[in-house]
Amino acid sequence: MNNNSPSLNLLAVAATALLLTSVSAQDWPQWRGANRDARAAGFKAPAAWPKELTQKWKAEVGQSDATPALVGDKVFVFARQGGEEAILCLDAATGKEVWQNKYDAQPATGPAGRHPGPRSSPTVADGKIVTFGVRGTISCLDAASGKILWRKDDYPGAWPRFFTASSPLIVDGLCVAQVGTKGNGAVVAYDMASGGQKWKWASEGPEYASPVLFTASGSKQIVTLAEKSVVGLNLADGKLLWQIPFVPQGMAYNSATPIVDGQTVIYSGQGRGTHAVAIEKQGDGFAPKELWANPDVAVQFDTPVLKNGLLFGLSNAGKFFCLDAKTGKTLWIDSVNRGGAFGSVVDAGSVLFALTPKAELIVMEPSEKEFKQVASYKVSDKPTYAYPVISGNRILIEDQDSAVTLWTIE
Repeated sequence: MNNNSPSLNLLAVAATALLLTSVSAQDWPQWRGANRDARAAGFKAPAAWPKELTQKWKAEVGQSDATPALVGDKVFVFARQGGEEAILCLDAATGKEVWQNKYDAQPATGPAGRHPGPRSSPTVADGKIVTFGVRGTISCLDAASGKILWRKDDYPGAWPRFFTASSPLIVDGLCVAQVGTKGNGAVVAYDMASGGQKWKWASEGPEYASPVLFTASGSKQIVTLAEKSVVGLNLADGKLLWQIPFVPQGMAYNSATPIVDGQTVIYSGQGRGTHAVAIEKQGDGFAPKELWANPDVAVQFDTPVLKNGLLFGLSNAGKFFCLDAKTGKTLWIDSVNRGGAFGSVVDAGSVLFALTPKAELIVMEPSEKEFKQVASYKVSDKPTYAYPVISGNRILIEDQDSAVTLWTIE
């Protein structure tokens, strides 16, 4: 039978669709990994760390600050190619392109022009991929073929001051996204099957944080930092369940993703410190109860990772830090500025991986006593703003200017 026969092609697409329907432990299907907690599965630290990483492949994809998604044997990339935003599917073993879907989209301009976008990470679930363009276009594609299923732009011409940077969440057949701009925006839930709007909470516009799923007393909630507060919304209908004022001041922004720890929500912002609240059932509703507040340590663009009761992150001053997640006490702050408030930290089991904008991948011990560097690697000649995707002993790095590279630790 001819290898290009329609029947074989259909079988290949069906097999890929089946693979993409179920997420394995080592997949990184969305912003900050499988559970939006920056935890990577399957990594085994080597007995001796190599002097250099091994490059397996490098693929030119276009400009991007968005973190790739890795599901099964496919890598999904969202990037800018000239005057278009491109959604690409690559073979994870070789980096070769499987399919590509492009549409006309202008870049971020003005003060945000150094990061023309996209910045929002693609989300893959149930055989579909959702992207959120730099000017607010939401696209849903079939992950196996790249076929467009639906595309939305409910707030044309409206986006935050520095354009979009929030990554959509897919849960229970809904795509939850923060759309629009200050004073004219909403948290919106779209039906994944049709793209129809199921609900919206329009009391505040978005900033740059991404929503997370949170469950309190059996109630599934969407928790996010909006324009001027932290909110908990009922997943089923978008009803506001609780709210905490958190207004940015000066050059601060609501950019960090909330951290969920059981019934506790931790949030942070430059100039306003880091806070933890317990979400408690109160009559027919819910109420946040402050557990602690640390006014001295905060993040601007980084979201800390929670590990063994400790918070590790990169502060708005560009320095690694560790807080006690139960008390909020500062345990240590490193003395070295890593190049600004951009960066990311990933929990890989026995170690933490941190990537700075200078494309320095730092391996450190998750110590409560001090910053302990284990190894450091240069992973690109270009700036890096996306998360490192850790899957087993594979590390995917996307640089800002053009490429995705697969490295391995051998």
